[in-house]
Amino acid sequence: MRWMVAASLAVAGMLASLPAQADWVGRFRGNDTGGIIAYDLASQYDARQVAVRHCAKYGKVAKFLAVDPQPGGYLSFSCRWVPYGSLDRPVSSAY
Repeated sequence: MRWMVAASLAVAGMLASLPAQADWVGRFRGNDTGGIIAYDLASQYDARQVAVRHCAKYGKVAKFLAVDPQPGGYLSFSCRWVPYGSLDRPVSSAY
C-alpha cells in the first residue's frame, strides 16, 4: 500500500513540474457563425477572399469584426445571413 502512495506522489510531482500549455489553434478556424484567420496567413493571402469563400459555403456573407495586427494575432469575422432586399446568393470566390 505504501509503494502505491509513493508512486502516485512521484507521478503527481512529475506532472506538476511540467509547464502549462495552452491549446494550439490552426491558422484558420471557422464554422457557420464565423471564424478566425491567423494574422500571418492574412498577410500572405487575401483574408477577405478566405472569409467570403468560407461563409458562402453556408449561404451567408462575411463581416469582419476585429483585427489584432501582431505576430500571433488573429482577424475575426462573422458569417451573417444575406441582407434583406437582396435577391442574390452570396458570391463564392475561387482561388
